[in-house]
Amino acid sequence: MIIAVVRENFPGEKRVALIPASLVPLRKIDAEIVVETGAGVAAGFPDADYEAAGAKIVPSRADAFAQADVVLQVRSLGSNPVAGRVDLDLVKPGQILIGGCDPLGNPAAIQEMAAKGATQFALELIPRITRAQSMDILSSQATITGYRAVLIAATELHKIFPLMMTAAGTLSPAKVFVIGAGVAGLQAIATAKRLGAVVLGYDVRKEAQEQIESLGAKAVDFQLESGGAQDKGGYAKDLGEEFYKKQREFMANTVRECDVVITTAAIPGKKSPLLVNTAAVNGMRPGSIVVDLAAERGGNVEPSEADVRVDHNGVLILGPTNLPAEVPQHASQMFSGNITKFLLNLVKKGEKELTIDPEKDEIVAGTLVARGGDVVSNRIREMLGMPPIVPPEPNDKIPLEDEPTPPAEGNAS
Repeated sequence: MIIAVVRENFPGEKRVALIPASLVPLRKIDAEIVVETGAGVAAGFPDADYEAAGAKIVPSRADAFAQADVVLQVRSLGSNPVAGRVDLDLVKPGQILIGGCDPLGNPAAIQEMAAKGATQFALELIPRITRAQSMDILSSQATITGYRAVLIAATELHKIFPLMMTAAGTLSPAKVFVIGAGVAGLQAIATAKRLGAVVLGYDVRKEAQEQIESLGAKAVDFQLESGGAQDKGGYAKDLGEEFYKKQREFMANTVRECDVVITTAAIPGKKSPLLVNTAAVNGMRPGSIVVDLAAERGGNVEPSEADVRVDHNGVLILGPTNLPAEVPQHASQMFSGNITKFLLNLVKKGEKELTIDPEKDEIVAGTLVARGGDVVSNRIREMLGMPPIVPPEPNDKIPLEDEPTPPAEGNAS
């Protein structure tokens, strides 16, 4: 089995799908690794490191695709809709693609890859079960996102985060409000607290209040009944405009009191819920900072724009869409760990080839989106207006694990 690692060609993307250290477990299953030259350089992993770990360096993306049985990417066509189109001319029938591909945001790209005969796994669809936590790219990358969001806010804010008592007087701490206590939100809360800020946290899930308080922050409770904020897969679900309207009204006063507001609410495959409207931003003090981590899908903050610095009456609103790429070494290390565990899960004990059997593995069933020239995920097929694939007979159904579900990412709404 030959596994290829290609250089990411999405603008500004510095991560790499597989780092040299991950070659060790893959070589134990006799996998050969080919790496496009320069694939890891932006993340701090030069070609020499891959060669030292036993990989073969190839001169181009085309060479990597031509030799590979499996291609690993941080961003394939769906999440790289312009530059990623080159892969449509390189992929071979039966070739396995593993990585991020934004299947719920760009299902048409899955259909295009399926038409080329590719077998594609979307790691964004990893089920939220205990056994799959080590493969969850959304959670691992959200950790970096939450951390980085606080550092950006601290850099831009015109005051320091911690309380300081000096000979020149006492400096009061910054007040930070984090909306959403999923992985990104909890990491933002922890980071802001470590920097000495007074931190408030909010999540519509009642069980998240304990998580917020465990990090030393104050959990804000607006006494709103959400009626269940997660779908059966453990991801955030849309709660309806009437709920969000009430939420915005209650939230406005807290927003106005804070120096920094960080929002993290995202719903897979849907527009981000509006949590902070223009009126609330108008009430913030000039010099305050808003970081909208959901800007890529329309944003939680009404005046925010994706990857644009917006000066709204003296309030700086930022809408970064790829913060993990700003910390590429550790982001790549975690992504590589996720994708390696996913690959090894496809190899049965005692064997050295991949086994793709969605009827016997819940993880495979959840992430397999294209195979045999067709879109095989009913969730994606529904989005494309395609009829569902008939499920297997009851006796052949996948046994579900009786395990707790981790918190949904960014369940602020």
